[in-house]
Amino acid sequence: MTARSEGSRDESYDPAGEVVEICRDLIRMDTTNFGDGSGPGERKAAEHVAALLDEVGIEPEIFEGVAGRTNVVARWGGDGTSRDALLLHGHLDVVPAEADDWQVHPFSGEIQDGYLWGRGAVDMKDFDAMMLSTVRARQRAGQAPERPVVLCFTADEEAGGHQGAQQLVELRPDLLEGCTEGIGEVGGFSATVRGRRLYLVEAAEKGMAWMRLTATGHAGHGSMRHPDNAVTALTTAVARIGAHEWPVRLTPSMKVLLASVGELAGVEASPENAEELVEEFGSAARMLGAVIRHTTNPTMLSAGYKVNVVPGEATAHVDGRFLPGFEDEFFDTLAELVGDRITIDYVSNQRGLETTFDGDIVDAMTSSLLEEDPDALVAPFLMSGGTDAKHWDKLGIRCFGFSPLRLPEDLDFTALFHGVDERVPTDALEFGARVLDRFLDRA
Repeated sequence: MTARSEGSRDESYDPAGEVVEICRDLIRMDTTNFGDGSGPGERKAAEHVAALLDEVGIEPEIFEGVAGRTNVVARWGGDGTSRDALLLHGHLDVVPAEADDWQVHPFSGEIQDGYLWGRGAVDMKDFDAMMLSTVRARQRAGQAPERPVVLCFTADEEAGGHQGAQQLVELRPDLLEGCTEGIGEVGGFSATVRGRRLYLVEAAEKGMAWMRLTATGHAGHGSMRHPDNAVTALTTAVARIGAHEWPVRLTPSMKVLLASVGELAGVEASPENAEELVEEFGSAARMLGAVIRHTTNPTMLSAGYKVNVVPGEATAHVDGRFLPGFEDEFFDTLAELVGDRITIDYVSNQRGLETTFDGDIVDAMTSSLLEEDPDALVAPFLMSGGTDAKHWDKLGIRCFGFSPLRLPEDLDFTALFHGVDERVPTDALEFGARVLDRFLDRA
């Protein structure tokens, strides 16, 4: 695609002009996803998004595979040739927030000290707003991209996307027809390493194994011997899983990232010094430290109903995340840790993803960032969580995490994902919209 020339820009053209207000409006719409089918759903936010698109002449389609779990999809641009389409996707749901824990109400959309506060500010109503602000500005200016673009705003991502992206893939793949590449959340944000801003673009994400472990035994009186106590069997297995030290494994994306950090630090990156190089990222090491090895975190326990009754069953939930390319190692080791007395059911089992960091789309992301921040570096990374990309991958769509944000060095950004006092700098939102605008000229 040829980039739009500077001369074709109207003086009033501003892709970032609405981004803060759109994000603020979306935050004020409670789309909490409790993961159990309760909650308000995404309908209100989806209708708002659809109205914003319709207002500038982009025709949206609202799709609900399950009542109340609402998705918005629209096609935009294209010059009439048969070029492959680009998917821009963001989810509308958010995780729960306890208002008493926050400095401001999590659905107030307050702006304080240069930050927009609220649940969804970084996960991921920020990128929803970047998309909408940029698309609306370009559409008004007659600057639709030459490449066809599919705009997709999904439900239920925070519970695995089963009532959102998965429904689209299984029931309405026609809405995504022609898409070969896509960009979405958790990538394109900056971290400062030895005085240099380094933008991390997600090229991979760990697989997800949300497990329910069940142990059974004979129920009976708590005063008697119970060698087959279900609680004992379960907690022993859970303790083994939680305490297991998984070895360091470097996937291709992390090899590239750590090589970039090693160059800044004056050392050659290797599995042996990987943990030291991850620490160069400061607070971001919380997330990056989890992507050089598998993780298995016990999260829930349930058993019994009375202190003097040994229950016949005990259950636990474990959040397992495995590295792409090392699945066999993960599941084989997990089976050994669990043992024979425990059964495993998967609440969600989704494979890991990794794509190479090359091609025109990578060049477009890199150049768009560097035009806004010329002294920065850009590198791929492996993300510890999961996104809707796991579902888009089933249609052969090559996905990246690219929600650009230029962040202050002292902001503990990764702690804001699902955290208390979630917030995003307003100037980072504006930066992201400008980068996305440049990207659409080149992708």
